[in-house]
Amino acid sequence: MKKSDFYFDLPEELIAQTPLEKRDESRLLCLDKNTGSMEHRHFYDLPDLLQEGDCLVLNNSRVLPARLIGARPTGGAIELVLLRDLGDNRWECLSRPGRKTKPGQHILFGNGELEAIVEETAPGGNRIVRFLYEGIFLEVLERLGRMPLPPYIRAALENPERYQTVYAKELGSAAAPTAGLHFTQELLETIRAKGVRTEFITLHVGLGTFRPVKEDEIEDHEMHSEFCMIPPETAEAVNTAKKNGGRIIAVGTTSCRTLESFAKDDGTLEPSSGWTDIFIYPGYRFKCIDALITNFHLPESTLIMLVSALAGRERILNAYRTAVENRYRFFSFGDAMFIR
Repeated sequence: MKKSDFYFDLPEELIAQTPLEKRDESRLLCLDKNTGSMEHRHFYDLPDLLQEGDCLVLNNSRVLPARLIGARPTGGAIELVLLRDLGDNRWECLSRPGRKTKPGQHILFGNGELEAIVEETAPGGNRIVRFLYEGIFLEVLERLGRMPLPPYIRAALENPERYQTVYAKELGSAAAPTAGLHFTQELLETIRAKGVRTEFITLHVGLGTFRPVKEDEIEDHEMHSEFCMIPPETAEAVNTAKKNGGRIIAVGTTSCRTLESFAKDDGTLEPSSGWTDIFIYPGYRFKCIDALITNFHLPESTLIMLVSALAGRERILNAYRTAVENRYRFFSFGDAMFIR
């Protein structure tokens, strides 16, 4: 399939720059994956669309304040974005400006509370950096780091917690699992009261999620790797729901990719952890999930390819055209879809 098969025209003014005041007041486009029929709702209507016995699987990864602004000892600003923990205080980082972050370069953050030494240039141009500090690194990062917002968000984020889900727990992502941003604790309680299980996986989102597909033939695209975990209680809940005829509803493409990475051929799970580089595009046979809650994705991205695998490319592109016509808000702080 061609990358251009997944293009759609998106007016720039529909790219949401700030979150809504109330998370669950976002709009919700419901798409029947078998017929293509659509219904316009709001996210707070979600409990009405779920059934007793369903299992909702959410990603509880928490976004690191992974953007660090520092300076060389001789002056000149340097920005690092933490991408992957390599252990032993070493991280793979995105650096700007790259020409100033050569191996051997020292970078100071805060009042020297944190120091970075560039060790080497990784394949692809990222830097391998060793950090020097006293105390606990994540606490230092909480004090000095900033939220690494996606490149299409240019507005300042007044409250960093709005780029976290209300159930975020496991620190490690470089970007938010944005489908979960619409949930409130009250909405989750209403869903549970209806007899729907809400269970969690962890997938630490990397900035590779924003990496464009460069190859014309999508099968030639090399997918980035991300670390994910399925705890015993989630595996048990999914297996029980499947046995009893309930639906498995993934909240976000990250939950979907995690479940599909570790599902057996019959769709059941065992507690698991590891790296996944699964690339889901039309022709893929889903083993575990039945439905998906997701935001609206970038044209020609791996994410629009994933949702096209679930509902069909033509139905997805038609839904996206409908969303544009009805002025839905797109991307991280935008509105949502329920593909069922």
